Amino acid sequence: MKFPIVLMAALLTACGGGDKPAAGPVGAAMPPPEVDVITVSRGSATLTQDLPGRLQAFRTAQVRARVEGVIEKRVFQEGSEVKAGQSLFHINARTHQAALESAKADLLIAQQTVARYQPLLVIKAVSQQEFDLAEAKVKQAQAALTRAEEDMENAHVPAAISGHIGRSLVTEGAFVGKGEATLLATIEQLDPIYANFTQSGGDLLRLQQAIKQGKLKRSDSASVELLLEDGSVYPAKGKLFFTDLAVDPSTGAVSVRAEFPNPNRDLLPGMFVRVRFPQAVSENALRVPQRAVQANGQGQFVMVVNAEGKATPQPIKTSGMSGTDFIVADGLKGGEQVIINGLQKARPGTVVKPVLLGAPASGVAPSSSVAATGRMAH
Repeated sequence: MKFPIVLMAALLTACGGGDKPAAGPVGAAMPPPEVDVITVSRGSATLTQDLPGRLQAFRTAQVRARVEGVIEKRVFQEGSEVKAGQSLFHINARTHQAALESAKADLLIAQQTVARYQPLLVIKAVSQQEFDLAEAKVKQAQAALTRAEEDMENAHVPAAISGHIGRSLVTEGAFVGKGEATLLATIEQLDPIYANFTQSGGDLLRLQQAIKQGKLKRSDSASVELLLEDGSVYPAKGKLFFTDLAVDPSTGAVSVRAEFPNPNRDLLPGMFVRVRFPQAVSENALRVPQRAVQANGQGQFVMVVNAEGKATPQPIKTSGMSGTDFIVADGLKGGEQVIINGLQKARPGTVVKPVLLGAPASGVAPSSSVAATGRMAH
């Protein structure tokens, strides 16, 4: 019968078809990996330096007991904001109240004595010396009254400045002010806040020489940035507030201070930070992002895309920073395509597809400049 033979042939054909490769081009290669690049060009760059520093309160005031007595009450919340003149502690004032009343009485008696002596002096019933002594007692009584009034005011311990008050160092019932002004608490003004740091005297000298030789221009900007411990940049910029004119002989450094706004109290005294401040301006500088620069045993290098579209290591030398970019002193001339992202795919000699940083992703029609860059690379 022919039917079984035809069926058998069809089955054999179907089974044999599973061993054939899928339709498509034979030996098709993977497309070259895409890498983000920038085209290096010369331009003006502000040279910056990042230096370690520590934050310090703008003003600090110690709250101390100015009179003797027992603490009756603490009238502030620890860790809160207080206003200048606000009462913080109440010291038992009964003794000071008695002293005040006594001083008032002494002044009254002294004034009455002078009033009685006034007509008697005219008729020589009292001597000039007795009258002068009576007037002196009035002044002494007035001074004693002033001291007594101050003691009464200081029994309600006030805040010397506005700011953030820390924990209380005494409790109710503590006897304070006996022979010394007992420390009760500390107030710190945190807005604005200082960042103290130092700059190497040698670096400062080399910078000044470069400016004198015309290689660099002095930066007119006094604006500085603050880098926090996690590497983030504080959103508000500060200003250079104070620079020491002398080099510390023990460290060889110059002390510098910057001031930053701190309305939300994000910055706290004692925090370690890095201060980024402008030093000078270079008018013909080459810059590359910090993440593009790598290092090996021979020094620093960047990966560039050569005319054949291959990733190639290019040794460079850097001479400083401009924000987060390196200033390139040697190794690049301008016009090179430096790989910024995708370095893990750009091994030396690997063919890559350069895409200008910020250009549309694959599948989106590139701009003319990006397309031109791709044609030049290949």
